[in-house]
Amino acid sequence: MKLPVDYTKLNPEKKKQVREYYIELQEGKCYYCDHDLQKGPPSIIIEKKIDWKYFPPFFMKYPIHLQHNHETNMTEGAVHAYCNAVMWQYEGR
Repeated sequence: MKLPVDYTKLNPEKKKQVREYYIELQEGKCYYCDHDLQKGPPSIIIEKKIDWKYFPPFFMKYPIHLQHNHETNMTEGAVHAYCNAVMWQYEGR
C-alpha cells in the first residue's frame, strides 16, 4: 500500500486497512505522542482538557484513529483517539 492516501476517498473498511498499516509502520506507537497505541496516551496529553461539545458522541468509541491533514485530506498516521482530539482542539490539525 502506498501512503499517504486521500482520507476523503476511503470507505470504512479501507480506513481500517490504512490505519492498521500505519500501526504496523509506526511499530505500534502513536504518530502524535509516540507512546504505545494499546496503552493510551501519556498523562501530559490527558491533562489537556477537551471541550467534547465539538466532537461527535461516538468520537471516543474507537481508541485508535486514522489522523489526516484537514487541509490536504492526506493521511498522516495512527493516533490515540484522545491525541486526535488534542491535535484538533489545540493545534487545528
